[in-house]
Amino acid sequence: MSGYADRLRAHARLAILRFLDGAPQYTSNVSLLAELLPDVGITMSRDQITTEVRWLEDQGLVHCEEHSAGFVIVEATVRGQEVAQGIAAVPGVKRPRPGD
Repeated sequence: MSGYADRLRAHARLAILRFLDGAPQYTSNVSLLAELLPDVGITMSRDQITTEVRWLEDQGLVHCEEHSAGFVIVEATVRGQEVAQGIAAVPGVKRPRPGD
């Protein structure tokens, strides 16, 4: 990966997985993720977050369920949890540093 936009997406993907790893039932929604990401210095629109969540789904790291009016519920898979914890690595997702 190169460039600021690519690195931002990689960080956002890791942050999303980490939020899900700490969430009850490993589940959240795009609206809540949009509120949480700025807490770690990542500001993205809901559309951008939905795009990243769908990318994570394509990689097998989350399951998505779309409800009315574009409301998307996201659940981490076991593999997604492993990536969030640094046990596994996936190109395109920032790997957490030791001790993070």
